[in-house]
Amino acid sequence: MSLSAIYHIATFEDWDDAIVAGIYQGGAAARADGYLHFSTAEQIVESASKHWHGREGMLLVIEPDKLGARLKWEPSRGGALFPHVYGDVPLGAVRRATPLRLGPDGRHVFPELR
Repeated sequence: MSLSAIYHIATFEDWDDAIVAGIYQGGAAARADGYLHFSTAEQIVESASKHWHGREGMLLVIEPDKLGARLKWEPSRGGALFPHVYGDVPLGAVRRATPLRLGPDGRHVFPELR
C-alpha cells in the first residue's frame, strides 16, 4: 500500500522521551500488542475517538517509506488494513508532531491531514 503519510497519537511524555532518545519507541500502552498502532488519514479520527476519548496527545505524521520492513499492513476493525510498526520509529521518519487538543465539544481538533 502506498501512502504519503500515516498517523499515530503519542502521549506527551512518550514524545518527550523520543526527542531525548532520537527515536520514538512508544510507551507500554502503545506497545501492548507487540507493535505500534498507526492509522491512515481516513482512519485516524475514528481511532482517536475510540482509543483517546477525552485525552490529548501528540499527533505524529510519519513518512511510511522511511520505515522499511518495520511497517506491516494488517487487518483490524472489520477487516480494514491498518499500518502497524514493529520496532522503533526513527525521528527522521516523523514529518510533523502536532499537539492534538480537545475542542469545546470534547472531540479532537485535527489539523489538515495530508
